[in-house]
Amino acid sequence: MVTSSNVSSQDLADRLGVIARELRTQSEDVADTLESVVAIATDLVPACDEAGVTLMRRKGGITTPAATGEVARAGDALQVELNEGPCLDALWGQEVVSSSNLAADLRWPQWGPRIARDFEVGSMLCVRLFTDEDTLGALNLYSLREDAFDEMARIEALALAAHVAVALAAAQEIGQLRVAIESRTVIGQAEGILMERFGLSAGQAFAALVRASSVANRKLSAIAGELVASRQLPTVPR
Repeated sequence: MVTSSNVSSQDLADRLGVIARELRTQSEDVADTLESVVAIATDLVPACDEAGVTLMRRKGGITTPAATGEVARAGDALQVELNEGPCLDALWGQEVVSSSNLAADLRWPQWGPRIARDFEVGSMLCVRLFTDEDTLGALNLYSLREDAFDEMARIEALALAAHVAVALAAAQEIGQLRVAIESRTVIGQAEGILMERFGLSAGQAFAALVRASSVANRKLSAIAGELVASRQLPTVPR
């Protein structure tokens, strides 16, 4: 088995190059990207038995949208429940948080002994992810052994986190673009219905949708979507 200590800098660079290409090409979806990330983490860092990604959103709280197994999910959930733990520290202010012996780590007097006792986790390494202004994330690596993560493991995790941040930003941008395109398509379909039914120009049809949106105090895309689905037309000028 390849260990962190005998992975050369060139080996690491080569592997990260492959990972970067995988993250760019495997998926355009944020959820799928995160699932790929946690799987890659367990392969890139040999000491890692399970991995998870914790996201903290300005609106929506703290969640673990991707994990390789129950230990990672339960460990993250317990940190949120107890309001203490390494991934929370990574989210709030430290780029890297590690512990070689969770059962005896005084930084987390409740969480550490619980995760060691209930799930036999010996050590942990967390790296903060920077995604966007509304979301922070942490990549959480769990090991069943004590003293599992050496300096090379920290380097590997930090390098992976940098690629993850770029991949997440790209996936989010692609997702937002897809939503915009879908909204524009629905609005165009609604305009077409109004033009056909009432003999309106494109500009008049769009103005009618805008007026209906304003009166109902709802998004234009929602009004258009209902019109396309139900064929129930808003009141429009002739």
